[in-house]
Amino acid sequence: MKLLPRTLAGAVHSAITSAQSAGALPAFDMPEIDVRPPKRAEQGDYAVSLALGLAKATGMKPLDIANAIAAHLTRPEFIAEVEVIPPGFINFRLDETWLRDQVEAIIAEGDKAFQLDLYAGKRAQVEFVSANPSGPITVGRSRGGVIGDTMARLLQAAGYEVEREYYFNNAGRQMRNVGSSLKIRYLEALGKPVVVPDSGDDTFYQGDYLIEFAHDLIEKVGESWVDSDWHPFKDYAEERMFGWIRASLARVGILHDVYFNENSLYESGAIWKVLEALEAGGYVYRATVPEAADSEEVEEAGDKGEAVWFRSTHLGDDKDRVLVKSSGEPTYTLPDIAYHVNKLERGFDLLVNILGADHGAQYKVVQYGVQALGMDPSKIHVIINQMVRALRDGKEVRMSTRRGVYDTLDDLIEQTSADAVRYMLLARSADSHLNFDLDLAVKRSNENPVYYIRYAHVRCAGIFREAAARGVSDDGADVSLLGAAELGFLRKALELGEVIDAAARFMEPHRIAFYALELANAFHPIFDNVRVMHTEVPPELAKARLRFYRAAQGVFARVLDLMGMSAPDVM
Repeated sequence: MKLLPRTLAGAVHSAITSAQSAGALPAFDMPEIDVRPPKRAEQGDYAVSLALGLAKATGMKPLDIANAIAAHLTRPEFIAEVEVIPPGFINFRLDETWLRDQVEAIIAEGDKAFQLDLYAGKRAQVEFVSANPSGPITVGRSRGGVIGDTMARLLQAAGYEVEREYYFNNAGRQMRNVGSSLKIRYLEALGKPVVVPDSGDDTFYQGDYLIEFAHDLIEKVGESWVDSDWHPFKDYAEERMFGWIRASLARVGILHDVYFNENSLYESGAIWKVLEALEAGGYVYRATVPEAADSEEVEEAGDKGEAVWFRSTHLGDDKDRVLVKSSGEPTYTLPDIAYHVNKLERGFDLLVNILGADHGAQYKVVQYGVQALGMDPSKIHVIINQMVRALRDGKEVRMSTRRGVYDTLDDLIEQTSADAVRYMLLARSADSHLNFDLDLAVKRSNENPVYYIRYAHVRCAGIFREAAARGVSDDGADVSLLGAAELGFLRKALELGEVIDAAARFMEPHRIAFYALELANAFHPIFDNVRVMHTEVPPELAKARLRFYRAAQGVFARVLDLMGMSAPDVM
């Protein structure tokens, strides 16, 4: 399927070059050619206004510039009319015969409708969720999962070969606390004397899931672990938790190709190799305080010992960063740099990280580290997703895996649906805070966007059931009979390729959610008025309209799939 604005922009570019060669336009630096719909629909389908900005560079009137471009334009097959209007706009109208033919083109493409080849031959990796297995997936963490999986789907639709990765750490203080917490619940379940910490103890995980794990563990090992330390409890909790996390994510269609353990970077010595390479490049020094420390920082540091610092200010950072603490323990920065070195060495052309708002500064430091090592930091792109508030009856439901007050992804699915979870978590820009309205998500009305979008596919499916029952087929339909209403929807449907393109280029997966609602808004009034099974509709027109609805159904199926949602035939 063609990207019409891109194709038109190419045609305008060629027209400018031809006009310059013919002497109709002087030489000038080629501007960006922005093709977009005009402000008013009656002016056409697309418009170019670059002539208005070329007056100074050319010494010509914008209207004369526009006329010169139009005169040298080779009109693409899908354009019926090119019109120049004052003070210098070039407007384009789609050829309606070509537009009607897109019904068959959409049907022929099937479940790959609007598949692009913009990045054919390139590999992308999307890393998302990446929560340590210390608790179940909550609504907040689920947002990153939905954003990441949808981004992966859109990159695939744009032509990338995509790999989904989950980066986790099953060691460290958090997992030690999980193991210790499970041991306490295990001893408690056995009736052994044990003190269960109260909710004020941040080292103890209060979640009821650990009580369930403890009872299951007793069935498995009895009392044989009474004298064990926290290690086996950590291992058991990790196995159970990861199984739970994977199963929960699978319920909303999220599956990862690779599970990468941070500990492998330590076991392979990769982090120390990175440190050595940074030091060899002159980017590492050892000191109690950073090199640019003022007297107050020096006084505050006291005698806490030397740390290993990354001289990231030489690359544009606002301050140098600690790589290894004075205790000898690496900070998050060093393994993060090593991890991205590993990714780049795997040959990806694009790396997309879905991170929470608290990681906004960290990824820039990683880019500095990659740059210091002579690798290309421009391949790393980050989508920061803001916090989610779950609302029930207009009131916030607070969540914490440690304190045991939470709504898990499973809870959300059971209270709403997998499709509702996917759409609601995608329906705002990732960098905006999001309110997940549990009450709205379950409404069976047009007020609920999840219902409204899926209902469009259902209505198409329903009309085909009715047609089959009456023995009506759309085979051999004459699409030239389609009217203005159907053409209006086709114009909107053809924007899908542009949405995929923009979402991939700007890393904005929410664009598909916005578009899905716009598409549904365009469809439902047409369905209400453009009838098929009606005594006053001639058979040939009914057949053409049925063919149109087959294409519309295919577009909705594709859009829903790009969002990771189901395309139901009944509701």
